[in-house]
Amino acid sequence: MAVIQHEEQVTTVQSELTIGEAAEQAARSLPGHRVEILQGRLTVTPPADGSHALALSWLGEEFGSRARGVGLRLVQAVGIWLPTGPDDYAIPDLSVVEADFRDAHVMKNCYAPHAFRMVLEVTSTNWADGLGPKVEDYAQAGIPVYVVADRKHDQVLVCTDPRGGEYRNRTPHKRGTSFTVPDVVGVEMELSVDRLLDGEED
Repeated sequence: MAVIQHEEQVTTVQSELTIGEAAEQAARSLPGHRVEILQGRLTVTPPADGSHALALSWLGEEFGSRARGVGLRLVQAVGIWLPTGPDDYAIPDLSVVEADFRDAHVMKNCYAPHAFRMVLEVTSTNWADGLGPKVEDYAQAGIPVYVVADRKHDQVLVCTDPRGGEYRNRTPHKRGTSFTVPDVVGVEMELSVDRLLDGEED
């Protein structure tokens, strides 16, 4: 049995499928949706809205060139194979990765966590995943920095220092402020909270 979360509705699917097979079936039947397995639970996220897309486009343009300048890459929707379960993987909106991240391929277009320096999520209708399971999963995977543009609570949460399966530092940033990308990422840049939340210039 697998549980599929689509927006805010939950549907139970009875079958002989493994959760991995159910994820593949969901990905085929729901084009444009993001399918992930978090802590043994299948979750499906609908396509991004306009503000979400604009925030990611801005980061891709501004942040991406800086990442390339220091030998890193900024990639969209590249999967991370997670240590939280045998089939677990997540697909963050954006990730800062090592230039040779493709050498860390595991399976299903997912890569080993050691290739990731930072992951960023802009919350959608299933915002609770970004603030709950993903915080735990990324910490257990040892991802150095996790940034959540939390549109539900109108703030940006920056999680750093993953130790013992949790982030030791979780710093919220309110509207009207900006924050510096943590040094461990290796990219120098100030990020505007408003721009991450809205996708528009300040």
